[in-house]
Amino acid sequence: KVNYKSNNSDWGGHHTKLTLNLATGSGAADLVLVDTGQVGSYLNGGGLEDLTAQFAPFKKDMVAFAVSQGQSESGAQIAVPVDLGPGVMFYRRNYMEDMDYDVEEVIATWESWVEYGRELRDNEGVYLVSNADAVARSIIYGTVEEGNGIYTGPNNSILIESPRFKNAFALAKQLRDEGLDAATGMWNDDWYNGFKEGTFATELSGFWMLGHLKGWIAPDTEGDWGVSNLPNGVYGTWGGTFAAIPTQSKNKEDAWSVIEYMISEDAQVNAFDEWAMFPANTATYDNELFGEGVDFLRGQSGRELAANVAKNVIPVTPGKYDNIAETLVVSTALMEVLNDGRDIDEALKDAARQLERRMR
Repeated sequence: KVNYKSNNSDWGGHHTKLTLNLATGSGAADLVLVDTGQVGSYLNGGGLEDLTAQFAPFKKDMVAFAVSQGQSESGAQIAVPVDLGPGVMFYRRNYMEDMDYDVEEVIATWESWVEYGRELRDNEGVYLVSNADAVARSIIYGTVEEGNGIYTGPNNSILIESPRFKNAFALAKQLRDEGLDAATGMWNDDWYNGFKEGTFATELSGFWMLGHLKGWIAPDTEGDWGVSNLPNGVYGTWGGTFAAIPTQSKNKEDAWSVIEYMISEDAQVNAFDEWAMFPANTATYDNELFGEGVDFLRGQSGRELAANVAKNVIPVTPGKYDNIAETLVVSTALMEVLNDGRDIDEALKDAARQLERRMR
């Protein structure tokens, strides 16, 4: 047994403080948790322990793409995956099966999904999705070319002006221009009410969204939801958590013992059952919990589908500049295109230029 004290902080504050602690060599906890979107910036900085040897016995049971996300450029396992966010599409059944639509036909291509949205817009007065940026993210993160990172390729080549980004921006802009997305940001009252009132016909997200929907966002909509793969055969992820040990830790053995417990089969199943934290340990996928029907999904399990997504996501090694690039591309350039009508090529070219400057 290990006696420990847990320190909690908001998402942004936690990662900002951790960056400072690692840079100064003091102040970090013995064990730290890092979000998927931030892990790339910590892997090659030298402030975290190399856990390759300790992790080796567990590697074969862990989801491949998540293992890769926690590795440095040299292949060292710096961060260990704890939970995942397999990408899925939540959909309102009253706009799908109850209206004689076949979900597999709807998600066959991006075009068929968009056409479904047009029909619902014209006949039911609802939006296809809460915000078009989720569609762009699906393409940007879920269709990475083999051998490339998300934003950079070999020798830190910048990929932001490639067809993947242009296609992602173009589809998102099409949705916005056609009035198919509600242009609603996440984690605000308009977003919550959209789920409660059935304003959005679908939502592209991580499977963890199920826990939020049934737990506190829209618990009264039980039975109104189903879950499917993402459109166009895309396998992607939304979020996830990694555990790491700072080199400045004075209790490295105890810290590893906690990580070892966190990624054990029993702990992973318990965390999934209690808090909907999707397991990174694939040995859990045979647990009977994965086959059980979920009342909120009208008896559909959904968990087996999410596990299949997790096993099919292509591993992509995170880049040192991913968090900077995401701010420039998704948070800035994409918003300028969607909200201000900026030209796509111009926005991406400017983002690439800024990233190159930051990398230098």
